[in-house]
Amino acid sequence: MERDEALKILSEHKAEFREKHGVKSIAIFGSTARDEARPDSDVDILVEFEPNAEIGLFEFVRFKRRLERTLNCQVDLTTTGGLVPQLRDRILEEAHYAR
Repeated sequence: MERDEALKILSEHKAEFREKHGVKSIAIFGSTARDEARPDSDVDILVEFEPNAEIGLFEFVRFKRRLERTLNCQVDLTTTGGLVPQLRDRILEEAHYAR
């Protein structure tokens, strides 16, 4: 999936994601963000939830599956707190946020 297409889809659904899942911000990173994705690539997504959102494992997996249906591809979903410290700065630098 191309970067612009992924961002367009995420932007179109951002209000829904906020309302139903407590999403504060959502971004792509990795090969899709660099516009280097192959047709079989997954989309790496970085999400930040509202502080009052009650997100447990089941809700997280449910949201990941919702993203996969919305984007019609595999998604690798992580939160800012879930980033590997050694990669955190690079990922945050290359992230493209849905508007």
